[in-house]
Amino acid sequence: MTKNLDIDTVNSFGDEWSRFDQSDLSPTEAGRIFDEYFAVFPWGKLPNGATGFDMGCGSGRWAKLMAPRVGHLHCIDPSSALEVAKAALSSASNVSFHRASVDDRPLPPNSQDFGYSLGVLHHVPDTAAAIRACVEMLKPGAPFQVYLYYAFDNRSAAFKFVWRCSDLLRRGICRLPARLKHLLTDVLAIGLYYPLARFAKLVERMGFGVSAIPLSYYRNHSFYTMRTDSRDRFGTPLEKRFTRQEIAAMLEAAGLSDVRFSDRAPYWCAAGIKR
Repeated sequence: MTKNLDIDTVNSFGDEWSRFDQSDLSPTEAGRIFDEYFAVFPWGKLPNGATGFDMGCGSGRWAKLMAPRVGHLHCIDPSSALEVAKAALSSASNVSFHRASVDDRPLPPNSQDFGYSLGVLHHVPDTAAAIRACVEMLKPGAPFQVYLYYAFDNRSAAFKFVWRCSDLLRRGICRLPARLKHLLTDVLAIGLYYPLARFAKLVERMGFGVSAIPLSYYRNHSFYTMRTDSRDRFGTPLEKRFTRQEIAAMLEAAGLSDVRFSDRAPYWCAAGIKR
């Protein structure tokens, strides 16, 4: 049986997180980004000493901030990035590590008080099946949060056209050897991410809206984050995008109710409760 993963993408993430292990990310910025992603997470649904999982933990950047808030956290990842997460969380006594893919289901069904998967399940062949596998591990009444790349369903036709052009670039860069891939994604961070982000910040200071400016999300983020996300965006072989309606349908079909979406970037972050 073929696993629900793309081996080239798994290897790409292992390479990415070994280079960008997030050790140079300031605690202040890390906390701000964490709050942006978890804006709709139903913290009030967690019991005392909650046990849950981070599916596709990568470098452990979310786990570092989640672990102090819960009883136990299972970090799950199929790539060599799990070793990076182990190093990042070496001082945490309430974290377990599992080298596994989403359809390995490394935790028993109906056993977890919460789960989340941020920026991961749009990189597997069958996203809907991956969401179902995550939800199966949750107890009834437990929350699950997901972040999936959005299909620009809240954007203009011009914005979508710019993305299509960038995706053609991604399809070429992602096939390159690792060193050349790193070089080109750094060039994009310098020549594309940084200028547009700083331009958006200037426009915002002048009192104008910036949502229509590509990469305006990064206007308050560091260059390190821009480099990380440039490598993530342009260096990953398999990428899928979904509309808000499609994400809601997948979450509900997986057994989640009370699905809520964040109405601010990054899009789309959504959370629901297992029925």
